[in-house]
Amino acid sequence: MPQRILFISNGHGEDNHSSYVIRRLQAVRPDLEIAAIPIVGQGHAYRKRGVPIKSPTLTLPSGGFTYMDRWRLVDDIRAGLVGLTWQQIQSVRREAPGYDLVFATGDLVGQAFAYLSGRPFITFISPLSAMYEGKLQVDLILQSILRSQRCLTVFTRDTHTANDLQRQGFQKAQFGGIPSLDWLKPQGKDLQLDLTRPMMALLPGSRLPEAVRNFRLQLALAREIARLNPQIQFRAALVPELMQQLPEIAPTAGWQLQAGLLTNVVEPYIKVRCYSDAFNDIVCSTTLVLGMAGLAVDQAVAIGKPVLQIPGEGPQFTYAFAEAQNRLLGLSATTIGTQPADAETLRQAARKALEIVQDQTYLAACIENGQQRFGPLGASTRMAQAVIDYLDAAPGTVQAGDITAA
Repeated sequence: MPQRILFISNGHGEDNHSSYVIRRLQAVRPDLEIAAIPIVGQGHAYRKRGVPIKSPTLTLPSGGFTYMDRWRLVDDIRAGLVGLTWQQIQSVRREAPGYDLVFATGDLVGQAFAYLSGRPFITFISPLSAMYEGKLQVDLILQSILRSQRCLTVFTRDTHTANDLQRQGFQKAQFGGIPSLDWLKPQGKDLQLDLTRPMMALLPGSRLPEAVRNFRLQLALAREIARLNPQIQFRAALVPELMQQLPEIAPTAGWQLQAGLLTNVVEPYIKVRCYSDAFNDIVCSTTLVLGMAGLAVDQAVAIGKPVLQIPGEGPQFTYAFAEAQNRLLGLSATTIGTQPADAETLRQAARKALEIVQDQTYLAACIENGQQRFGPLGASTRMAQAVIDYLDAAPGTVQAGDITAA
């Protein structure tokens, strides 16, 4: 009988992390049966890998970012959050007994679902980091979950958090890393770049409609930068859904669109070339990232790229989120403004962007900072190996009914 693994995650970034661990597992153990329960959103990252979804899904207004603005929780409740959560809990309790192992990616919510499964589980606390405050504050509920006998391993995204948890007595904690970095390599996409000129990458995020608003701001920022230095090149890495909306976005934002190339109507020397299939090549080739995203920005910093951020309206990329990113990413991230960006914010950001690309000392420091904060590559291999080691050792030695183990 094939071994079976159930992935649980509570966030779009968390789905992506898990999908890369699954990618590695499928490569080395193609006979494994893998399924998923995405708690937030539709689980697109799982669906792209052909992983069956074992619970109801619903896209909520907050996109899972109620911690950024508690009032958005009201909108989620009105949209069906309570009923969805109850159905998902029932799905976990119904489905999990048929699996050898649960792999949970996320914060307290994702880990609580793994605990309620009654099965042994490996946890990846990807959104949590001691680098935000210097020490990770673990509340009593999460402490109980992570100390459970059924919690086999606690993976962290950075070495600092693993060391911090070890000092706090969580002996199961170990460095995992960011799984997607294992595949963050150029794919040979022709970006039509002039290699003698700096390039800036526009990363507006993946969640619509917020990503549309973010991209409009970034187009305005690109225009301000190009006015100061027409030699700058711009490449935008967009999700397919946003790429499809460019014909509607362009004329209302003052741009013309032709074959993925945006040309400013008033100042036609200002151009932004857009792609929906070139994230790796754009991020690896860029001099500076203009970032209004989460995981995509983390990946850029990890490979040594500086990031310039301007706050948006949210629900994700607000000033609060950008400021938290500053603490997580250290010197590699710079945020301009404390409110949703206005004309003056864009002018300040444009000046700062040009300062950054001309500062060779700072650019070199960003490379070192990325390596220090995110450690060596190989996260997907480390996590997949932990899964395989458990399955090969003695599946079933941890009692499935040990719901109250602490």
